[in-house]
Amino acid sequence: MARSSFASAFHFSREVSRLTGEPPAALRRRVMLERAAWRLQRGEGVAAVALEEGWSAPEVFSRAFRRAFGVPPSQACEVGFRLPAPNGVHFHPPQSLWLDGQGDAHRPDVSLLMIAHDVADTTYLIATASALAETQWAEPVSPGQVVLDWDGEENSVGAVLGALVWTKEVWLASIEGADQPARPELRAARQLAADHEDVSARWAAMVADYGEQGRLADTVIDALCDPPESFQLYGIIAHVLTYSAHRRELARAMLIRHGLDVRTGDPLDWMRRD
Repeated sequence: MARSSFASAFHFSREVSRLTGEPPAALRRRVMLERAAWRLQRGEGVAAVALEEGWSAPEVFSRAFRRAFGVPPSQACEVGFRLPAPNGVHFHPPQSLWLDGQGDAHRPDVSLLMIAHDVADTTYLIATASALAETQWAEPVSPGQVVLDWDGEENSVGAVLGALVWTKEVWLASIEGADQPARPELRAARQLAADHEDVSARWAAMVADYGEQGRLADTVIDALCDPPESFQLYGIIAHVLTYSAHRRELARAMLIRHGLDVRTGDPLDWMRRD
């Protein structure tokens, strides 16, 4: 590992110790003991576990196990398989690692993550679709495609991406108390990108603001509906995210049919990139 990091074994060990609070050999040994404890708890034999986890003899393994867990391997079921760790790195069944989150870190908000991902992915899709010719942007590659009845047919890339932006514009108008916006004709990619930049910033700010105030359970009673309907803010957000995710995948499929390479809309891929 030191060689692959272009460092001496001494320097590598010192840096790992500094960053993790644990020398690499100790970290590896502890994780192996955790895995051994989990295997013993599943009924595997001490001798087999000791050999396969790298100990020279069952007696050596038993001494190490007792020092770490306070009980002999025969009593592994009486303890958990996790040991105290200065860095939060643990064995995770069956063959993975687990890294504990930092206890003093800001608690992640899944809704804000999904909002940010939706905005970023929509921005990416509009930018990718801007490479299409005008005829391709408006080409009805999916005749009869309807996502929601009241939104009508969305048979082209421009129509699907336009609906993504339009949905936020309509719901924001309801929440902000603004006049219902008139639905525009099919917008060109450049105009749609500018409109999305504006509405997505307002949308994300609205969600964050109401969330910080603890007001996501507030209700909008929409008198434009016949009869009037009530919508709680967190329900509106869930609605927008649900159909936005659906439309983004429809847009992806349509862009692929137009011959464009499109990366996935997986939030995990997005988090790794960013």
